Amino acid sequence: MEQKIAVLGAGSWGTALAVTLSGKGHSVRVWDIDEAHLQALAQDRENKKFLPEVTFPENMDFDADLEKVITGTDVVLFSAPAQHFRSALLAAKPYLREEMVLVNVAKGIEQKSLLRLSEIAFSELPAAKYVVLSGPSHAEEVGRAMPTTVVAASPDQKLAEYVQDTFMTGRFRVYTNSDIPGVELGGALKNIIALGAGISDGMGFGDNAKAALMTRGITEMTRLGVKLGGRAQTFSGLTGVGDLIVTCTSMHSRNRRCGIMIGEGVNPQEATARVGMVVEGMYTTEAAYELAQKVGVEMPITEQIYQVIKEKTDPKEAVSALMTRQKKHEIEELL
Repeated sequence: MEQKIAVLGAGSWGTALAVTLSGKGHSVRVWDIDEAHLQALAQDRENKKFLPEVTFPENMDFDADLEKVITGTDVVLFSAPAQHFRSALLAAKPYLREEMVLVNVAKGIEQKSLLRLSEIAFSELPAAKYVVLSGPSHAEEVGRAMPTTVVAASPDQKLAEYVQDTFMTGRFRVYTNSDIPGVELGGALKNIIALGAGISDGMGFGDNAKAALMTRGITEMTRLGVKLGGRAQTFSGLTGVGDLIVTCTSMHSRNRRCGIMIGEGVNPQEATARVGMVVEGMYTTEAAYELAQKVGVEMPITEQIYQVIKEKTDPKEAVSALMTRQKKHEIEELL
């Protein structure tokens, strides 16, 4: 069944999802705060800046008028970076209606407030039909219709299934999950570990080091996630282990690429600038470090990456701090 869908945010991920939805036959309108960028998309029928060589379907339109883009739609897809989600939501709020389904695909924790993005959404719109779409999904592959699996998360199973049906194609498989905290935190926290994996690669370390980072990383992700209301089993799924694997191992990953440069000795701010797009892990690391201290959860990898990106220590010292920690039982937390 054809749906009318508004996509707010024309970066690589918003564009890739717009292409996927348009290709399924939905009517898609895309808005972005950058009008010049929108004009280029409309003219080129391609996102040369963020998703080159992916041609747009004919039923994918662009408009700088936010009210026009949202009015009359069935689904409003938010693909703004996590730190800009609140401002995007507030800009859209006057035009949103109760019957509209809101889908958010950003991954992160808001700095200062330390809120998950669903917490922001429900604080502004308590009755919102809100769904999180997350999982191991590089825009570069989704835009080219490479097989991908993600999760639609909502405590309302029928709502999650509606999004599942709306987005699912023969190359884009969608599962459902009722655990919004777990799904959101998995998607956000894995970016921290991906920074660490990149730093390890940049320092010239091998597969052993990366395997250790990923394995112990999922342990501390789960530890914080459960403390904040998520379910441990969610972190064993697509939005935990799955997203962690793809982000720590692929050169599509902005976080890993940024980490590689830091490991090679580039200043963290300069490394972020060289990536050329938002590196969510740089923001999430700080927020997660503060959250862990606030709720009393031990996150040694997160702590050391925080020290590195804040230039309070260097990568070699961080490695030494992790490797010489007090000995302990591997599954002590789970017992």
